[in-house]
Amino acid sequence: MKVVKFIKGHKQFIFFLIMAIIIVLIAIFAKQIAPKDPLQAVMDKPLHSPDKVNLLGTDILGRDILSRIIYGTRYSLFMTLVLVGTVFTLGTTLGLLAGYFGGIVDTLIMRLADMMVSFPGIILAIAIAGLLGPSMTNAIIAISSVTWPKYARLSRSMVLKIKKELYIEAAKLTGSKDKDILFKYILPNMLTLMLVTAISDIGALMLEISALSFLGFGAQPPIPEWGAMLNEGRTYLAKAPWLMLYPGMAIVIVVVVFNMLGDNIKDLIDIKEEDF
Repeated sequence: MKVVKFIKGHKQFIFFLIMAIIIVLIAIFAKQIAPKDPLQAVMDKPLHSPDKVNLLGTDILGRDILSRIIYGTRYSLFMTLVLVGTVFTLGTTLGLLAGYFGGIVDTLIMRLADMMVSFPGIILAIAIAGLLGPSMTNAIIAISSVTWPKYARLSRSMVLKIKKELYIEAAKLTGSKDKDILFKYILPNMLTLMLVTAISDIGALMLEISALSFLGFGAQPPIPEWGAMLNEGRTYLAKAPWLMLYPGMAIVIVVVVFNMLGDNIKDLIDIKEEDF
């Protein structure tokens, strides 16, 4: 009864949670779901319009667009999750250290964060990716370099509030080591908001990954990543609009699903970043 009551009271959350699970399952089982090999070229069917054999049409090399989009879920989502994990870990750790130790540690970390956010994020990411060279790994490094300050600032503000609590003072008086205070008392109390923030950022970071791939700095052909597919399809936009239409729709759907899921989780557990 409690489960049924919860579902009825949080229909929007359940809907987007199910959608997110479906997206993850598609990424995991792409090989079993895709009707064709996404890399198999059929040279006698270039730019073939959607039909019963190729439901979403083919690209310039005759590769099945539906299969490439399904496999693209794996590449795009994997890159995004690695990026989110990298930014989350780096930003949270640096913010934790800055907020707890203060002094020169706080000054160095936060001045570096201020320097990174003083530039337009995507422009700086493009510059870094351009210096490192085009690849999926370098795209993740480039975006991580300009995104971690958000997590560092949020983490630091939470630490500054939590370390004033009586149980932290008690832990210090009993001789607890800084490492124990940080990872046993402070981190668990800030982890929920940090994780919810990370979930909410999946959509935005996927857009940035796709943008770099679209500009040629991320995934490279023939990898069926959605941003790279948009880049390949723009040349034939007038003749074969499905080359950009369907990958674009896939990006929009995933971004909306994870944005809405993050917002609903925030509402569900009633936490606000402004409280910190």
